[in-house]
Amino acid sequence: MNVRIGFGYDIHRLTGGRKLYIGGIEIPAEKGEEGFSDGDALLHAVIDSILGALSLGDIGKHFPPGDERYRNMRSTEMLSKTIKLMNDRGARVVNMDCTIILESPKLSPFTGSIGESIARITGTDRENISIKAKTKEGLDSTGRGEAIEAYAITLLDMGR
Repeated sequence: MNVRIGFGYDIHRLTGGRKLYIGGIEIPAEKGEEGFSDGDALLHAVIDSILGALSLGDIGKHFPPGDERYRNMRSTEMLSKTIKLMNDRGARVVNMDCTIILESPKLSPFTGSIGESIARITGTDRENISIKAKTKEGLDSTGRGEAIEAYAITLLDMGR
């Protein structure tokens, strides 16, 4: 098996008047992600991990902030476009491990739905997607509830 691994990270400020999207799922919350797109930090980290494994740069190269074509775009659509790039290269997701860091709301009731959403978009089985939710115990801007962070690592089978 010819495999490649990619790592992704993202952070977004939280603000009132925006929806909170995590992994393509709308999560009931008082604050949502600030961003040029819908601000889904987890999907942005997932996109970066896939692009990294493919050696294709980062999300900003493919979906530049400031480009009006991407204003308020759903990150699910950006991930779908990234999966097309992956498929065009004959690659497939072997597995993905994701961590979301958010103080509130608690995400444990949503991790299953988030994993299902990512599995559906990436075209892999749900069992290949790991979703973990953590807090920062009140430390730094994320711990104070001012931001959300997400990490993703993806293993791709390049199919050659």
